[in-house]
Parts: sequence; C-alpha cells; structure tokens
Amino acid sequence: MTTVQVFDPAMCCSTGVCGPQVDPHLATFESDLRWLGTQGAQVTRYNLGQEPGAFAENDVVRTVLQSGGEEALPVILVDGRLRWTGQYPTRDELAAAAAAVPAAQACCVPTEQASGRC
Repeated sequence: MTTVQVFDPAMCCSTGVCGPQVDPHLATFESDLRWLGTQGAQVTRYNLGQEPGAFAENDVVRTVLQSGGEEALPVILVDGRLRWTGQYPTRDELAAAAAAVPAAQACCVPTEQASGRC
C-alpha cells in the first residue's frame, strides 16, 4: 500500500477547508487526497499549527524546514520519499506518484467523462 504524508502549513483546521473564504486550491487538493484514498493509498495530513511534533520527528521534513523555512510547506512524502515542497500537486501528479489509476479514468462515471465534467 502506498502511503502519502502531507505536512501542511499552519491552518485553521486540518485541511484548510473551513472558514468564510475557502481557498479553492485547498478544497481541490482535499478532494484529490480523498480520491487517492479510495484508490488504496493511505493518506495522512499534519498541520503545523496543530501537530508540530510530527514535523520535528520526521527527518526529511525537519531538513526541508531548516533549509527552506515555512515557505517550503507543504511538504509531501510518498512512501517516505520527498515528492513536493512549497506546492500542492494535481490529482494526476498524485496518481502518478502513488501508481494509482489515472485520474481521468477514475474520477467520474462514464456519462460524466463523455460530457467533460471531470
């Protein structure tokens, strides 16, 4: 099973998808992570504001933070290996990294794919 760990900057909640003005990029990324979980990946998110110990305990994340500061967040590991820093990947990028089903084939039922609503 592929594991994906997301080390987010300090946010108001665990996903950043809360409050009166939700960042659409964070909402999309949360949806993409949930989709990845349905494909068999184990996904865990850590929020710097709520779980700083997870950042300090992980050697890779600690090294990234020491060299790049909080601007390097998010840090995303796949199977313990550094894959992204400072940006959230797309669903296709997550799928490729996790060797999951390509997003274009798994995001919709066939009628939605035909209509282009994926």
